[in-house]
Amino acid sequence: MKTRLIVAASETDADMLYATKFWAPDPFIFLERNGKRTLVLSDLEIDRGRKQADADEFVMFSDLEREVQGKSKKAPPYKKLLAHFLRKSGVKSTIVPANFPLGYAEELAANKIRVRATNGLFWPERETKSDKEIEMIGHALRITALGLKRAVEVLKASKPGTGKRLRWSGKTLTSEMLRAEIDSTILRAGGVPTGTIVAGGDQACDPHERGFGPLYANSLIILDVFPRDAKTGYFGDMTRTVLRGRAREAQRKLWETVKAGQGLALKKIKAGIDGMTIHKAIQEFFAKRGFPTEVRKGRRVGFFHGTGHGLGLEVHDHPRLQKVTLKARQVLTVEPGLYYPGLGGVRQEDVVVVTKSGCRVLSRFPKQLEI
Repeated sequence: MKTRLIVAASETDADMLYATKFWAPDPFIFLERNGKRTLVLSDLEIDRGRKQADADEFVMFSDLEREVQGKSKKAPPYKKLLAHFLRKSGVKSTIVPANFPLGYAEELAANKIRVRATNGLFWPERETKSDKEIEMIGHALRITALGLKRAVEVLKASKPGTGKRLRWSGKTLTSEMLRAEIDSTILRAGGVPTGTIVAGGDQACDPHERGFGPLYANSLIILDVFPRDAKTGYFGDMTRTVLRGRAREAQRKLWETVKAGQGLALKKIKAGIDGMTIHKAIQEFFAKRGFPTEVRKGRRVGFFHGTGHGLGLEVHDHPRLQKVTLKARQVLTVEPGLYYPGLGGVRQEDVVVVTKSGCRVLSRFPKQLEI
């Protein structure tokens, strides 16, 4: 049986959280050997770890520190304790995640412990989701929907002022203000907001632009909300494109085309399908509707990002939809978009679980252009 080692903070490392089900802000040691899982935790964390973590054995970090320090006045560096712990555990060779710290790897090599980075996923089972995981992602998506609902409420209550700038609560409504309303709603619902996008007009033509400054009437606004459930660590991810006021014909056509493109993808998704064929089918459909993907005036326009990505303990979990043959129980986002400076950007994003015969949509929020 393979020996596996992770040294990371579970708050920021999905492999560690998956392995231990234990939240900690500082790096700790996880070792799996002959089917036995051992955690090395600080005095600060060990009692909580014993209650909450998924492990068979708990080792106190300060005990290792005493053993290595001996009579020296100086506390030994973390990497020395790690090497000591592995030697003591009889480890001669171990597999580590691809992001394992180089300094630790060099120290282990100096102690004749062979370290190999995993080729591919550290936990291959993370690629497909259990019923429990699908339920937890569903809960994160309900938190996401509450954030979107708040955004729509605020936009609905806003009114166009001078120069078509939207006014709300006696002030100019900005991307920052609307994002604060979304994010505070998410916090109250038990989520942790992460990089919420509120991008209007040409700002939305850079798909990862978070958005800044005033929002305008009769202008397309992309709302991309992807919070983490504070309790489970699983992410939700949904995008809607809306407009406060009246849409021009060109804006409506862009919006309807993206919605139809997403619908096309949802029909094609099922286990066994090559994701790239879905991606290309959407691009071709868009081009036929008069929305080609090309370079204009030195910038990319059209549909120039991926169709979707895995969702789980990371917002961009494995796999990228267009880079794999789909498998049952993968949870994926489906988010085609079109972006043309001067007209604006549109993206619609939902989350699905792949099945043998198709897919099941997990996200629920209406698609409405005009508010």
